[in-house]
Amino acid sequence: MLKKLFQSFRSPLRRFPRPRHTPEILSGRQHSLHSEDINRHAVSVVERLQQAGYEAYVVGGCVRDLLLHLSPKDYDVATSATPEQVRAEFRNARIIGRRFKLVHVHYGREIIEVATFRANHPETDDEDDASHLASRNESGRILRDNIYGTLEDDAQRRDFTINALYYDPTSERILDHTRGVHDIRNRLIRLIGDPEQRYLEDPVRMLRAVRFAAKLDFEIEKHSAEPIAELSDLLCDVPSARLFDEILKLFLGGKALRTFELLLEYDLFAPLFPASAEALEDNPEYAGTLIRNALANTDQRIAQGKPVTPAFLFAALLWPALPARVQEAQGRGLPPIPAMQEAAHELVWEQCQRTAIPKRFTMPMREIWDMQERLPRRQGRRADQLLDNPRFRAGYDFLLLRESAGEQTNGLGDWWTEYQEAGDSERRSMIRELSNRSDDSGAPRKRRRSGGRRKRGANEGAPASE
Repeated sequence: MLKKLFQSFRSPLRRFPRPRHTPEILSGRQHSLHSEDINRHAVSVVERLQQAGYEAYVVGGCVRDLLLHLSPKDYDVATSATPEQVRAEFRNARIIGRRFKLVHVHYGREIIEVATFRANHPETDDEDDASHLASRNESGRILRDNIYGTLEDDAQRRDFTINALYYDPTSERILDHTRGVHDIRNRLIRLIGDPEQRYLEDPVRMLRAVRFAAKLDFEIEKHSAEPIAELSDLLCDVPSARLFDEILKLFLGGKALRTFELLLEYDLFAPLFPASAEALEDNPEYAGTLIRNALANTDQRIAQGKPVTPAFLFAALLWPALPARVQEAQGRGLPPIPAMQEAAHELVWEQCQRTAIPKRFTMPMREIWDMQERLPRRQGRRADQLLDNPRFRAGYDFLLLRESAGEQTNGLGDWWTEYQEAGDSERRSMIRELSNRSDDSGAPRKRRRSGGRRKRGANEGAPASE
């Protein structure tokens, strides 16, 4: 079906040549950007390439962000020079990439990324110079993209209008082939070209549309938004390692909560987290509250400059799907902790088929979940042993997150909060109180052996929490 859909776009493009467009040129008086606003290394790269006879511009997200008075994360340069020609101009440069060749010009730890102008992708595989063809799979997704072209070609093949702005620091002009400045002023995310075709070429563009809309507080233009829900399943064909990287960009950019709402709105959450999406349908109040609270906390920590870990983020995103699996495992006779471990292993394995979460994150994720079964077990020396556990803090924070979503834990979060702040004598008193509570409730307790012979008493057995 996707192959037929892709083919339906191909023949019109072969029969009718794409019209040429004269760019809108904005002088320094027509926009707020100035050359001193641009990173000096990026300016240096542009000037050196221009002096060597090539076209060169600062391009993309950095231009967009500066027009919005935001601080760019990095700086990109687009040029008519090929990667080999760029490398010849800079000793501190190296070519990277296969699918999309780029040049990284190094200035200490800072990197200026330089890309050669690209052209639109050919519709047949019998063009000149097969080594520079853009190859596609049968659904239309681009697998390789090294077809060089003109500045206009480069503008037309970029994804969104707001990312297709070219700034010349020498003349302080902005070249706008796609009315990107207009869309910035109107706070719109608009795809360049036919939206369905562009999503078929690269389904990750649907996630990028959501990410930019959340990051910039823009709306996705209606024609660009319309096909997303119908094509969302295309994400299932995207390599799992690439989807993991995209998820980090979506949720660790400081706008995770807004991103989550947009993913739900456009049916993009289920292809990324199928088990969690199912849990959201089954129990929308609890699952939705827990995930939203976790994402709001993530946004707050990023705004405060505090560290965030993908392990805690993924633990929260996947947790709503876990309790039912733990319950099912316990129904088969497994004790609570082994049931948790088996269910966690199964859930993480399934998720990694969709998004390749590295082991350095899956291990602490599972330890955070495992801690949820251990935190209620506080008798004797266990409380102090849990406090010494390197995952205690993350497990405790996760417990509070569960409680914030309405989960009943019989005051466990308050108990651990008080225990951490208490002195030694107060802690011993809290542990005794727990034991007395178990005695009063008639719960069985385990008694110590006396000498070499075991004596049975009326209350002997497993501790209440076991």
